[in-house]
Amino acid sequence: MCSAGSRIRRRLDLYRDGWSRARVDRAVASGTLVRLRRGIYADADTCTPRRTAAQHGGALACVTAARHLGLWVLTPSGDQHVGLTHDGHGLAHAACACVEHWDQDRTDRFATPGVIRILRQILLCRGVEEFFVAVESALHLRAIAATDIPRLASGLSADARRALQFARDDAESGLESLLRWRLRHLNLDVRTQVSVYSVGRVDLLVGDALIIEVDGVENHGGADHRHKDLRRDARAAAWGFVTLRFDYALVVHDWPTVEAAILGLLTRGLHRR
Repeated sequence: MCSAGSRIRRRLDLYRDGWSRARVDRAVASGTLVRLRRGIYADADTCTPRRTAAQHGGALACVTAARHLGLWVLTPSGDQHVGLTHDGHGLAHAACACVEHWDQDRTDRFATPGVIRILRQILLCRGVEEFFVAVESALHLRAIAATDIPRLASGLSADARRALQFARDDAESGLESLLRWRLRHLNLDVRTQVSVYSVGRVDLLVGDALIIEVDGVENHGGADHRHKDLRRDARAAAWGFVTLRFDYALVVHDWPTVEAAILGLLTRGLHRR
């Protein structure tokens, strides 16, 4: 994420702000201003994704903008999505593989759009599932409030509106949101971030006895982390709970295995105490 206040401006904007040609040249020479392409400049602390978007002729959009704001998204971080104005032009650049979104506000073509627009872009570009995960992340981070949901829902498909009705603000990771979303058709009692006696908070509790823990890509850990997990699971078992653990790769890329494991325990009634 960029430092607060970092800007991308046209040379004309700099002149309007009172800069002289000599001052622009001195700033570029000193490194406090970076020339992105002809007539376009960025403050030195502007992040790489915003610089890339400006080189392409626009602003961050969709999942790239969401990631920039700290929202959890499924799309790999290598994807670069750029918002362009209807009267603008996409400009190819070195190693350009940008995904274009032609709905940027023309008043500031380099400004990151608001969260509502970003979420709508994700829906149109990536589908309902990733939209739902991003919405729950935005709610949890207070990037949007419950009062914003009607405005976000306006004009959306029935599937998207149902996703908004299902969304909550208590999931602390996108994997928790994704797992609850993919289990919804089973009509289970799935709660997130539940406090379990002798264990502490768990990611999800299905029924009153099945604990599901999901570890993100940043939580592979070492022996110490593994020991803590085993200790938690043993304490849970002592009080009649059954624990399933899944990592990022299983939840995102091998869902049939995850669902089969959960269903296997449910059919044996192990989600009840």
